[in-house]
Amino acid sequence: MNELSKFKENHKTSYLAESYERLDVEEKELRGMLEKDASLQELAKGELETIFSQKAALMKQMQEIADSEKEEEDFPNEIVLEIRAGAGGEEAGLFAGKLAEMYSRFAELHKWGVTTISESKTPLGGYKEAVFEMRGKDIYKKMRFETGVHRIQRIPPTEKSGRVHTSTASVAILPMKKKVNIEINPSDIEMEFSRSGGAGGQNVNKVETAVRLIHKPTGIDVRSTSERSQLKNREKAMAILLAKISQLKEEDDAKKYAGNRKNQIGTADRSEKIRTYNILQDRVTDHRIKQSWHNIEAIFRGEIDDIIEALAEVDGKPIDGKGDDVENDDAENAG
Repeated sequence: MNELSKFKENHKTSYLAESYERLDVEEKELRGMLEKDASLQELAKGELETIFSQKAALMKQMQEIADSEKEEEDFPNEIVLEIRAGAGGEEAGLFAGKLAEMYSRFAELHKWGVTTISESKTPLGGYKEAVFEMRGKDIYKKMRFETGVHRIQRIPPTEKSGRVHTSTASVAILPMKKKVNIEINPSDIEMEFSRSGGAGGQNVNKVETAVRLIHKPTGIDVRSTSERSQLKNREKAMAILLAKISQLKEEDDAKKYAGNRKNQIGTADRSEKIRTYNILQDRVTDHRIKQSWHNIEAIFRGEIDDIIEALAEVDGKPIDGKGDDVENDDAENAG
């Protein structure tokens, strides 16, 4: 049985598959006895029914484990979150910092773990760019629609004439899948080492533990500074690089077959403008589904489940827990 051999190869179901095989042997032995002595039929009937019932229960259990693994492969419980300041100078850096804080607080509310992999700060404490590793149940399922350009409209404290400024920041969500079917030629990778900056004790800046990898064919570069050893930073950077190249391929495929994905939201393209945060109107609008939410301060405190749920529902894969503070505003009226 092909299906059984598949379960035997999986360490999570191999012991169940072995139990199933033992029941198979018992069933064959019983049938052999019946062929030799038909008078045992009544006695064997009950035993066969028990074996059938046990086999069915084992097969169901194995299939449930396999389905759960498939779900985790499609929606892994580990992601990399990248935030980069866009147009708007120092204001864009402050907005990037605001988004990083929003997602960190969202992670706290869901009891997810967050680790800073690398960061580059602006003079006023915002982010030029920041990369975080996030782990937790359903994390990719909830965060997968955050990729794209986020826009904020507000009057900065430094603006004397009261003019509204628009700044942008790009967000990218990279699922860290356990199985990545991509091979990279070592000669295509350029590797650089440097000293990790920032606070961290006496040994910081003395040893070149920070690692930067550049994939020459695509121009993708990845930096990891979170680990204490060069080897671990290199491993982490390589895992992120594989995830980035894999996502790039998926984005290209999604664009090619966009006509077959009408029910899905966008193409996960980080250049797509997806959301506007309008401070003066206390409104956040997602342009993909043309819906708006109020209480922007709560949203920046990480209370974005309503937005996430609305996006998932439109995509046809709803998540438990629906929001109720939703308006059907035209996205282009976001200001």
